[in-house]
Amino acid sequence: MINALSHKLAVGIKSKVPDHPASIAVLQYSLSMVLNTVFILGLSFLISLFTGRSLETLVALAGFAALRQISGGYHLKSGIMCILVSTAGITAITFADFGSLVTLILNAGALLLALVFAPSRIDRQTRIPKEYFGYLKLGSMALIVISGFVGYSVLAAAFFVQALTLIRTRR
Repeated sequence: MINALSHKLAVGIKSKVPDHPASIAVLQYSLSMVLNTVFILGLSFLISLFTGRSLETLVALAGFAALRQISGGYHLKSGIMCILVSTAGITAITFADFGSLVTLILNAGALLLALVFAPSRIDRQTRIPKEYFGYLKLGSMALIVISGFVGYSVLAAAFFVQALTLIRTRR
């Protein structure tokens, strides 16, 4: 669905601006990433209107996205699966209402996972040289430490779930 829509849009753009240096494949790839993000945000906020958890949705989305940008993580193979799993996950995270001990444990778990695995699978997604990966790890850990001081269970849950996507096993 996402690939078909992004392909159709890319062909339309290329037909309007045929001299643009980007190929249809490059446009399609870029558009599919934008569409994934728009659908995840849109569906998550639409659901939050029914659950009454708009602020929690904003915090979960922002926290998850911020940590993901600097720590990396697993990517689903299908755009539609990414949208469905991400929207369901963010919606579930918005209901995190833990006490301070569980919030602390989630932050500690996320911190440990970031220490061991961050950055993960980021070399294929960015043009950041490997010599800067240590800074990405430190940035990831700093975000999680800040979350520990904030003590908000929705943010701790978002960081913990994102940190779980960092885990990679050796083949």
